[in-house]
Amino acid sequence: MSSLFEYYSYQPAQGHGLAHDPLNAIIGPRPIGWISSISGDGQHNLAPYSFFNCFSYHPPVIGFASSGWKDSVANINETGEFVWNLATLDNAEAMNQSSASLPHGEDEFVFSGLNILASRWVKPARVAESPVNFECKLTQCIQLQDQYGQPFDSWLVLGEVIGIHIAENLLDENGIYQTAAANPILRAGGPSAYYSISDENRFDMRRPTINRT
Repeated sequence: MSSLFEYYSYQPAQGHGLAHDPLNAIIGPRPIGWISSISGDGQHNLAPYSFFNCFSYHPPVIGFASSGWKDSVANINETGEFVWNLATLDNAEAMNQSSASLPHGEDEFVFSGLNILASRWVKPARVAESPVNFECKLTQCIQLQDQYGQPFDSWLVLGEVIGIHIAENLLDENGIYQTAAANPILRAGGPSAYYSISDENRFDMRRPTINRT
């Protein structure tokens, strides 16, 4: 069939030729990997990563990608533990503050005005202002490669979720988690775009069932 659209086409290696790289606007909005970690000598670290998602139900595995060997990656590689904290409208500004490029060793919790909440099963702290936290154990730290097998300076960190904390007001009377009630924020394209979600924008679809006799 003929194309339904007029396409703007390019090869990323040759440049996009646009005002801003559209990749992270197209793959979006994305959940935020707000990751807390701790160094071997006990220094807290907190940073948001916009390349983040869940990759497995059983066991639950989440992961984030870091451009460069940053403190989060170094800490997690050293200690084998981290915590994911849900970023919401209420803590959005503090989350953004924690993205600042602070000098090595300076505490993002303090800089962002956030409170530390002790974890139950791992050493890295939870963000007290976050209504959901996942305590995680490192499973893989993978340096990414291009199509020719050449490694480049980006790292995928995967961890098994070994403990989950959910604010009870986010569970309804049937024990079902209310996604919109948490007011999660999601990262979109460009240097500053974020989105929130609401029940007004929800729609439901069920996976098709195909019966063949």
